[in-house]
This record gives sequence, C-alpha cells and structure tokens, in this order.
Amino acid sequence: MSDPNDPRDGEGDAGVVLQTKPKTKRPPLYKVLLLNDDYTPMEFVVHVLERFFGMTHAQAFEVMLTVHKKGVAVVGVFSHEIAETKVGQVMDFARRHQHPLQCTMEKE
Repeated sequence: MSDPNDPRDGEGDAGVVLQTKPKTKRPPLYKVLLLNDDYTPMEFVVHVLERFFGMTHAQAFEVMLTVHKKGVAVVGVFSHEIAETKVGQVMDFARRHQHPLQCTMEKE
C-alpha cells in the first residue's frame, strides 16, 4: 500500500537522482595602475596607453591627465596572467626608453 503523503508516489521515477553541476568560480581580476612621476613625458605616457592598452589617442590623453592630476589611474582590469604581462611590458618599455614610469597591479 502506498503512503498518500509520499511526494514520489505515482511519479515512477523514485530511483532517479538529479545531479547538479558544480558552480565554477570566476578567477579574481586585477587592476593595472599607472603611477605619476615628475620625469616621464606626458607624450610617452599617452604612447604607452595606446600601445599596451589599446586606447584611442583621446582616451589615452584623458587617462594621462588623470594620472598627472591624481597621481594614479586604473588603466585596465584583467586576469592575473594578463595583468602581470601588461605590467612587465610597460615597465620594460619604460626602462628601455630611460623613463622612471611605474606600473603596478592590485587585486580588484
């Protein structure tokens, strides 16, 4: 005899187990920051922003002014590996051109 309170009664699939997909966690993102200094020419900073961050000249000019006025600006948000690569590229490029420009990254 069946139990009238059994929610499985009459469904015929009492043995089926529903499997749930484990939720995958998104990797953390990292902000790439450009820091102001008193020696790197503004034109060089604009060039770096265009070359390594794909900004238009107008966008790069605005970000450069933010760096100049506020001392720092976020120039992009990336996965850890990409952020690390961008920081390395900017720092290497600045050193090769003998500028003290600093670029760092921090977890968002």
